[in-house]
Amino acid sequence: MKNRFEQLLLDTAKHLDQYLGQELITKYTEEAIHNNSSALKQLYTIVSDIPVSDDKSLLLLVKNFNNSLLKYYGYEKIKELFRKQAEDEKNINTEEIEYSLSELISQLNELVGLKKVKTQVSDLIAYQKIQKLRKSHHLSIPESTLHLAFTGNPGTGKTTVARIVGKIYKHLELLSKGHFIEVSRTDLIAGYQGQTALKVKKVIEKAKGGVLFIDEAYSITENEHSDSYGRECLTELTKALEDYRNDLVVIVAGYTEPMKKFFESNLGLKSRFNTFIEFEDYSEDELLKILEKLLNNNDYTFDSDATAEKAKQIIINNKENSNARFVRNIYEKIILNHARRVSHISTPNLEDLKTIEIKDLSM
Repeated sequence: MKNRFEQLLLDTAKHLDQYLGQELITKYTEEAIHNNSSALKQLYTIVSDIPVSDDKSLLLLVKNFNNSLLKYYGYEKIKELFRKQAEDEKNINTEEIEYSLSELISQLNELVGLKKVKTQVSDLIAYQKIQKLRKSHHLSIPESTLHLAFTGNPGTGKTTVARIVGKIYKHLELLSKGHFIEVSRTDLIAGYQGQTALKVKKVIEKAKGGVLFIDEAYSITENEHSDSYGRECLTELTKALEDYRNDLVVIVAGYTEPMKKFFESNLGLKSRFNTFIEFEDYSEDELLKILEKLLNNNDYTFDSDATAEKAKQIIINNKENSNARFVRNIYEKIILNHARRVSHISTPNLEDLKTIEIKDLSM
């Protein structure tokens, strides 16, 4: 026979499931009651991830469930569970997930657009694979560096591709770690003469074995009032490009024209870079695909072709600002509008929670 706290827990789980149009919480609650600790952890994760937003009814149901959970298990057990769960999540977030080489290449190929970029990166991978094979057969291999220059407008995928390249190079045993460090001018330039070199050395030491990604690299020397600091930074950076070429990839990135001028005025630096990759702007259709991918990956979908066409029109009307970052802003606005609309439905079902309607596209 169930005690009253067990019955209360089951009742609040069922009420929450009914509101969400599912049976998942009830299922894990029943398993947790039968001393299944993994089910209890899963239950905590599921309930913690419920997007209550401004939905007061849902918020009340979640609170009632959490209170009944406390009454059934007791404060100390729940506190200990939360502590262990938080530690587990911290460990997961701080450790890089290992992907196979084929998975990484798939990640690259699944990126929207970037046809020329994918071709160049694929050529780089093929080149490095063959050089590795030649070396294993004691054939001579040409002297070259792994450093890259990415040019193009912001929000065109430069950082994403850089991360993937680092992990691919680790699989090819070109890098010992394959981790990713992103820096800008402020991370490299110090406020006092002589301190910049030390700051750059610390960054290089941290990046060794992986990828050092320097965004808007031309900003290092474009400030006339601190040009000597910029030169000090470039001197140390150029030295590191040569000294650690066997276990460090430096990728410099930025707008196309400023990057050209940056290399023209720093020929010693330019000679350390063999590969220059231009990231073209996304087309309107590609931007729409990015938006649809964001929605689909987060369990949202357009209700009709007309709604998708309306989204494309928003992108076209803002073409001068259109890039992946702009599309993410649109996505965040859409799901906020969706949440506002659905919160007024007394008992939203699964379709309501997933479906984006044309009225959700008001910007």
